Amino acid sequence: MTLRAAVVGLGSQAREDHLPGLAASDAVELVAVCDDNPELVHELQYQLHVKGYTDYREMFAGEALDLVVVCVPHHVGREVIETAAEHGVHVLKEKPFATSLDDARELSAICDEAGIKVMVTLQRRFNPIYSSFTQLSDQVGTPIVVDAQYTLHIDDPSEGWRGRVAQAGGGCVIDMGYHLVDMILWYFGLPDRILADTSATARPDRSYDAEDTALVHFSYETGLYGSLLLSRFIGPKTEQIRLVGSKGIVALERGRIRRLDNHGEVIESLAREQSWPAAATAQIDHFARVIDGTRPNPSAPADHLAHLAFITACYQSARQRASVNPKELL
Repeated sequence: MTLRAAVVGLGSQAREDHLPGLAASDAVELVAVCDDNPELVHELQYQLHVKGYTDYREMFAGEALDLVVVCVPHHVGREVIETAAEHGVHVLKEKPFATSLDDARELSAICDEAGIKVMVTLQRRFNPIYSSFTQLSDQVGTPIVVDAQYTLHIDDPSEGWRGRVAQAGGGCVIDMGYHLVDMILWYFGLPDRILADTSATARPDRSYDAEDTALVHFSYETGLYGSLLLSRFIGPKTEQIRLVGSKGIVALERGRIRRLDNHGEVIESLAREQSWPAAATAQIDHFARVIDGTRPNPSAPADHLAHLAFITACYQSARQRASVNPKELL
């Protein structure tokens, strides 16, 4: 059965990832789009031959939907999910799942009570480069240290809703950092200790309170420890995770993963080109199977309590200038 789908929020993420992913999927049919920008709605509804709405509540009331892809500013996400739950519509939610740990708990309960499936969009979980990490890490001996970073340069970090904590829930940690937090939890689990520093001072001539840069140290009782550098101001755009083990190194970059010896010589390498549209389609197809009960949900609301515990621990640590155990927050 083909599922009737809609997209709420038509920003660059929706236009570049989710709409092409929906178009390439045989499991769904896009029937409606929604955004508070009427010009954008007008453009896309005629380009895609679907109905257009500027009010998501009107869209849910007027369309018989099976699923909705939610790509709205962080502070609007909860309202859209709650409305979808009221109408029994399954949700593919652009990260983050929620803006706080309390919100995550409450939203998880609402979705469970409504009987809807919710999956958070983390495309890297559907990319073979990233899913190869665990296999290669098994070949580098005892894991010792993790070095991770995700940085890019935005001229004005104060611009738009992402510059304000009240709307975004935070800055680079909860926004772009959510992807690396997910990979750390995926590969290594929730740490036992987090120590973080954040700053919102890259542009002293601008007014904003959402951190533009964060440095997070994390460690495990096993002895594994690492650091995570996140920034919306440090260029060029870089995304990488490096695991150093007693018998080698696994180095993961966007589109490439390598296993090296401890001298840095490459033993094996795997690369993938043009992977993001394919990952978006794989994500849609997988969610369709989650809905029909033939696939497990790899990114359900309950799973994201750990993500919000990690992120909450970062913010608490930065405020208190002390380490925090994220497991104690759950």
